[in-house]
Amino acid sequence: MSTGSTDDSQLVIITGMSGAGKTVAIQSFEDLGFFCVDNLPPTLLPKFLELMKESGNKMNKVALGMDLRGREFFDSLFKALDDLSESSWVAPKILFLDADDETLVRRYKETRRFHPLARKGRPLEGIKLERELLEELKGRAQLIYNTSALKPKELREKIHEEFSSNKKSTFTVNVMSFGFKHGIPIDADLVFDVRFLPNPHYIDHMRPKTGLDEEVSTYVLKWNETHKFLEKVLDLLTFMLPHYKREGKAQLIIAIGCTGGQHRSVALAEHISKHFQADYQTLVTHRDIEKRKESAK
Repeated sequence: MSTGSTDDSQLVIITGMSGAGKTVAIQSFEDLGFFCVDNLPPTLLPKFLELMKESGNKMNKVALGMDLRGREFFDSLFKALDDLSESSWVAPKILFLDADDETLVRRYKETRRFHPLARKGRPLEGIKLERELLEELKGRAQLIYNTSALKPKELREKIHEEFSSNKKSTFTVNVMSFGFKHGIPIDADLVFDVRFLPNPHYIDHMRPKTGLDEEVSTYVLKWNETHKFLEKVLDLLTFMLPHYKREGKAQLIIAIGCTGGQHRSVALAEHISKHFQADYQTLVTHRDIEKRKESAK
């Protein structure tokens, strides 16, 4: 059992005004690889910290979302933070999300939700009460983000800039091959059908091979229609990828489909992935490449 976390341990407590963007913040930390727990009662914080410490590297990046609307909650949180200040294994950061009253009222009207502290009254009454309750906690926060003028993607960008261990990029291009006869991937963002290209399946000695074999790949890529397809699709993706990244998308899944997911789609997914790997973090997966072997058993 580990006796403490590494120097890279990060603990972020996300709190602040209701309606200021806590849900977006939690999702942003999840994209950065943090272990996230939303609405953790502060009374459970000491036990959670104990689990985090004993886990070693398994839970060395943690983000906890907390709603603090009772005096006992504050007492529990402050005691846990004071105890942590006397140790050296992790230095917690409080990220306090704020927004001006007018913005918060507008957001509650747009979502038609009740403020948790004013379920039977006006949202502004609950906002003012919550602001008074959170005054001391805001004073202890290391980071305060006012989201009044921030769009969700801009809040994500601020969090990524502050907490990302990979400053270069948090945007991943995932290129996937698949076979239409096994169904279209439900998580694909973009789908391209390459069944119009010549099929190595009909060449006897290539049939048992896949698009990962050089002979099959060379065959798929040699045709004029393949060159034309790649020219057009790479030009389209070169235009689109920076825009997806700028919108704050964590990853884009590009699915390339042929009939069985063995030959054409595999060769083209490999080619497209390699084309973009110099500019983006890329992954390539072949969903159905083993399906033929499985069906033969």
